[in-house]
Amino acid sequence: MAKILIIEDEEILLNILKNKLQKEGYDVIVAQDGGDGIQKIKSENPDLVLLDILMPKMSGMEVLEILKKDGILPSLPVIVISNSGQPVELEKVKAYGVKDALVKAEFNPQEVIDKIERFLPKDDVAQKNEESHKTISDIDPSAFLVLVVEDDKFLRDLMIQKISKEGFNVLDAVDGEDGLKIAFEKKPHIILLDLMLPGIDGFEVLKRLRESDKIDKIPILILSNLGQQDDLDKAMQLGATDYLIKAHNTPGEIVQKVKTLLAENYIV
Repeated sequence: MAKILIIEDEEILLNILKNKLQKEGYDVIVAQDGGDGIQKIKSENPDLVLLDILMPKMSGMEVLEILKKDGILPSLPVIVISNSGQPVELEKVKAYGVKDALVKAEFNPQEVIDKIERFLPKDDVAQKNEESHKTISDIDPSAFLVLVVEDDKFLRDLMIQKISKEGFNVLDAVDGEDGLKIAFEKKPHIILLDLMLPGIDGFEVLKRLRESDKIDKIPILILSNLGQQDDLDKAMQLGATDYLIKAHNTPGEIVQKVKTLLAENYIV
């Protein structure tokens, strides 16, 4: 199992990354400052490091300088997490032997996985996950119930049509209150939840679902028009399983994500 060290001081982002990587089958260790990060690189021998640049006590740049001086770079794959994404900063980190970079303002959990997989071979656990993603196509989709909570009629109808065409059973709700009622009564296998809803918004719906011991384990995929990191962080902190930005994904891509989450949560 490949081991990844995350060196990041922002706890919300750290937890999002940790949870995502663990679901993908990686062994994850964490550090919240540069000094601790260097110690864990030397004691834990990770296969790859995700390194924040802007940190208290010791910055990511200082960490890179020490790793370079000690001969650990460039052999250890390091992907930096940049706050600014400025070309000058990115060129500077690459001079240390950094493999790639992510920009916080454009953060997407799947992009992190895509970048990591460029440098780490898939291990047995990751291959098992991949097989699970394929297994969903061998199961009768009619065994799964999907709830779409979306107030935009055009998008809601489009999603219902696309998901139904795949063979899944679909329920829909136009607002948060109706979505909660259907979720508690029907107990769907997955919920697609818009954040901006009339009445009870998606954040409150998410909070109430996760507070219930009856349906708190249902995977919840956030569909957001906002794309603002603070809102996405808040949704993940409240217990969302994953999120997609509506403007960045086609209905077909959203359905594929639904299949992936069903495989991860229901296929052994």
